[in-house]
Amino acid sequence: EVQLVESGGGSVQPGGSLRLSCAAYGYSNSFYAMAWFRQAPGKEREGVAGIYTGGGATNYADSVKGRFTISQDNIKNTLYLQMNDLKPEDTAMYYCAADFRTTTGVSWSVSGRYAYWGQGTQVTVSS
Repeated sequence: EVQLVESGGGSVQPGGSLRLSCAAYGYSNSFYAMAWFRQAPGKEREGVAGIYTGGGATNYADSVKGRFTISQDNIKNTLYLQMNDLKPEDTAMYYCAADFRTTTGVSWSVSGRYAYWGQGTQVTVSS
């Protein structure tokens, strides 16, 4: 059974940094695509950053470009999200998502594109 386990969330002041991790377990093939999503109270889940694991191509939401970096460690089967210059509007539950399928024609930021999800880790940015 595939499991994704996030960690690294917490509370920080505006301008601070956090690094989220997503450890993947229970599979032998490589994921084709992985991503980070977030959901704030009363808002829809939105894609933050995505990566195609084979070639390493990355995508970001406009709101986080230049501040967040998605990366992967294939040896450790772990996905990361480095978040710098955090803002109060970044406050949300952050989720890791992954899929084996080489689905084309669907944006990385569409949540339905991913079959596997973690339980989430809370990020709170407040002074």
